[in-house]
Amino acid sequence: MSIWTRISDAAQLVGDSLVSVLQRFTGSPETADPERSVAFTIGVIALGAKMAKVDGWVSGAEITAFKQVFQVEPEELGNVARVFNLAKQDAAGFEAYASQLARLFADRPQVLEDVMDSLFHIAKSDGALDEAELGFLSRVADIFGLTPRFRCIMARHVYAAENEPYAILGIDPCVSDEEARRHYRRLVRENHPDLHIAAGMPAEMVAVANDRLAAITTAWNEIAKERRL
Repeated sequence: MSIWTRISDAAQLVGDSLVSVLQRFTGSPETADPERSVAFTIGVIALGAKMAKVDGWVSGAEITAFKQVFQVEPEELGNVARVFNLAKQDAAGFEAYASQLARLFADRPQVLEDVMDSLFHIAKSDGALDEAELGFLSRVADIFGLTPRFRCIMARHVYAAENEPYAILGIDPCVSDEEARRHYRRLVRENHPDLHIAAGMPAEMVAVANDRLAAITTAWNEIAKERRL
């Protein structure tokens, strides 16, 4: 019997409540290998379904992305669709599922980060990430204990605009505060207008250096504010 069939059958026994199914399987012997457990699968399915619905509707692209995350076999599509629909209709908030996963993987944060990557994959599949979706993802990360990593996780999925501060400084959003500060100071030294003047550069080039330094400083100020430095 496949994991999808087991979830579907269990849901019928407990009244079509995935939270009840999740609680039923959490703590079972199979959680010794939790990534293959029913509890893990339900939790990720439920979060994925509620992620897809958070902007008000579930698009075909989001359903396709969901199937990509789970690599569903064709013969299991019926059972998967049932579980997905149960998750969409379940009155329980997504926090209940996120909390169960957080407890299940309290000592394995990388698994929780993998779940976050999966949710981002679903959220961005329709071509946009709106404020409601980002709020959902941020809250899940908070429940998972991944708030310090959220910026880094998001950076893997959201392409920076041309004027995005990290892009301007040419650094990865995942660098430490000290690395970011060290890099900023080096850029200031390298791009200071005094260096251009001393090198005999024409006035136009000095003006460019001034503008570049201003952009670097503005970008750093935004990063410092974000990181509360």
